[in-house]
Amino acid sequence: MSKIVIIGLGYVGLPLAKLFLQKKHVVYGIDYDVKKIEAINRGKSYLSDFSDEEIMKMVETGNFHAGNSYQVIEKSDTIILCVPTPLKEDDTPDISFIEKAVENSVPFLKEGQLMVLESSTYPGTTEEILVQAISAKGFDIGSDFYIAYSPERIDPGQKLFKLEEIPKIVGGVTPNCTEKARGIYESIFQTVITVSSPKIAEMSKLVENTQRLINISFMNELAIVCNELEVDIWEVIRACSTKPFGFTPYYPGPGIGGHCIPVDPLYLLWKARQYHVNMDMVEMAKSINNRMPEFVIEKTLNTLGIPFQEAKLLVIGITYKKDVNDMRESKALEVMAKLIEKGAKVKYFDPYIESITINNEVYHSTEITPEILQEVDCSLILTDHSTLPIEEIVKESKIVVDTRNATKDYKGFDNIVLL
Repeated sequence: MSKIVIIGLGYVGLPLAKLFLQKKHVVYGIDYDVKKIEAINRGKSYLSDFSDEEIMKMVETGNFHAGNSYQVIEKSDTIILCVPTPLKEDDTPDISFIEKAVENSVPFLKEGQLMVLESSTYPGTTEEILVQAISAKGFDIGSDFYIAYSPERIDPGQKLFKLEEIPKIVGGVTPNCTEKARGIYESIFQTVITVSSPKIAEMSKLVENTQRLINISFMNELAIVCNELEVDIWEVIRACSTKPFGFTPYYPGPGIGGHCIPVDPLYLLWKARQYHVNMDMVEMAKSINNRMPEFVIEKTLNTLGIPFQEAKLLVIGITYKKDVNDMRESKALEVMAKLIEKGAKVKYFDPYIESITINNEVYHSTEITPEILQEVDCSLILTDHSTLPIEEIVKESKIVVDTRNATKDYKGFDNIVLL
């Protein structure tokens, strides 16, 4: 039984804590957000993927201790950093959360411990931040202290794979570091993949998400072309998907959001520029993605045939993807904000978001009722949550602009307009 400190109890750290607890490890959770700590200790969840019951079970093990003091590191064998890595206003990496977590940890580190960084970041971060700070304290990395990088691969909202079934990549600063990290992760993951260095592991995460950005952006651009050609992009993708090799389906939408896919490629772009390398394909994918909200708005305006100042709209779904309560980098939210800015009267429905503030005005999620659907000029589906009453939306709305093909089972209704 190991004693694990997890710094950052968000969508990565909390599920990781649950896995360690299931294998009878002791877990100390650290988070700067006092509300999260209070929620955990009350047995309440703040993540859409977690129920209150799951949190309560974690607390009731007696092995889960959540707080904001770094002093618990003195009791631990392993420290895992799962802190945010957002972008600055100029779209460059913001690794301040990593720097602060390491700075706060260093005074409490002791010989023989392992520190692993899981936050998505550019290649070289582990050596530049962790190794430098910990070596400065006098530790010999790979001999009396161990450091590794292991990219988180959690996909909030997906139900196909349990976390422990997703292969875990690990790259240590030295072979001893890799072995130490492999040992702790093998206690909770079914498959651990070791690579030769932290840089390989760091780069692997950026490549995974950059590939996804490029592929989805390509489909978004095809959606724009198909719109002009009056071709159903969704039927095209279905047709292409019948090929048993060489084609992988990706799907268009109002734009890619979230904490990973729109962000990680920009970490890669920034690092490439430091070496005077231009990544034109990534730049183009970013540009296409940023263009999609305006395309959705134009398509909606053309469908309505009236000025936005006269239009009443119901926006359906404002989170960045289905079945989560996360609005980070949400293009759906961007569409809603721009519609309001253009003068439209906008209501929204999202089962995961009770209220949202846009331009200092608070909007509350409405209910989907026949009266609401009949009142508006258009129902605009931006996020296809599994619980949406699609049949009611289709049958009661004057017009449905569907950016997610959520209405695929309702062909023949002439009020449906697909992206």
